[in-house]
Amino acid sequence: MDEVWILGGTGRTGRAVASALAGSGAEPVLVGRDPDRLRAAAAEGGHRTLALPDVRAMAGAVAREHPAIVLSTVGPFTTSAPRLVDACLAAGSDYVDVANDLAAVPAVLARHAEAERAGRTLVTGAGFGVAATESVVVRLCDGSRRAVHVRTDMLPSMASDGGLVGEALAGTVLEGLPGVPGGGRFTGRRYRHGRLSAAPIGGEVRELVTPGGDRVRAGLMPLGELVAAQRASGAPSVDCASGAAPSAAARTALRLGSGLLHVGPLRRFATRRLAAVRLPARPAPRSHSWGHATVTWEDGTRSEGWLRLPDAQVATVAFAAEVCRRLARGEGRPGAFTPAALFGPDLATSVGGEFVDPDGADDPGQSSEVRPRPTER
Repeated sequence: MDEVWILGGTGRTGRAVASALAGSGAEPVLVGRDPDRLRAAAAEGGHRTLALPDVRAMAGAVAREHPAIVLSTVGPFTTSAPRLVDACLAAGSDYVDVANDLAAVPAVLARHAEAERAGRTLVTGAGFGVAATESVVVRLCDGSRRAVHVRTDMLPSMASDGGLVGEALAGTVLEGLPGVPGGGRFTGRRYRHGRLSAAPIGGEVRELVTPGGDRVRAGLMPLGELVAAQRASGAPSVDCASGAAPSAAARTALRLGSGLLHVGPLRRFATRRLAAVRLPARPAPRSHSWGHATVTWEDGTRSEGWLRLPDAQVATVAFAAEVCRRLARGEGRPGAFTPAALFGPDLATSVGGEFVDPDGADDPGQSSEVRPRPTER
């Protein structure tokens, strides 16, 4: 039975993925830093555990023990992914992560040639963030027409158990975009003329009405799904928006404070403070999460698509587990990919997603055939 090492195995995502993989032919191994929390998490399913103090030690263990698949839920992915990918390629392991960082996702995709030579599969963005909107874009862009502009909207709905923000999330939020071309470290990004360029974080807010009738506002965000949408569509102009974009007040604070974040000690201090913030428990704001995309074609017409999914955390677990199951069955191929680029839009339907046309009618089709509603721009 193929072992799937789940790094961050004591977290909410890691534990749920382990449960989802039980009985699938892939044996989950929970890997984490705290032995006591690992034992408590493993007791739920009788999983094997491996306590390691940090990402460096985890990478060393991968290189020594050669697991079939490594699933990383350990952020910030800008620092964890390079070391883990190195270890996986050396060990002959497939690599999967749930990143949606604009700095991290393209860094993994840049390892495509190395992965091909090693005969291994790297999958980045195997969570709700990348997979939801990318699946819609892949479904709309079947190669029959040339896309000139794409806008994606990630509209998560997720219940929160509350608790501390934590170091990984705080680091992801406050580290900005190290090494990403096209703008400042603490500014957004978009594609123009096929290149990354600056964009306002949280800007260009649009109010969308989902096929379920919910009104959701989404503003531009520099997320990994921006890269996935551009690669899937080939469009020279791509915008990526999120329903979790910061408010106008938060955008102002970010703009005023971005200069201070360039100072390393101040940024690290702010990261520690944010990590210690305790978030309240909150119910999901809507009954569904949505991935949405609008594609403008060369002739000036547009096509729109929606993907309905459950709670965004539940969807992330389902995507990550399904990608691992497919790799364990030998359905991957050598190289580095985002989820729908590797497995197509049927990956979304296989985890309970439903493509819905703009009029709200369910599209039960499992193929890449698209039923968009053309509208004039």
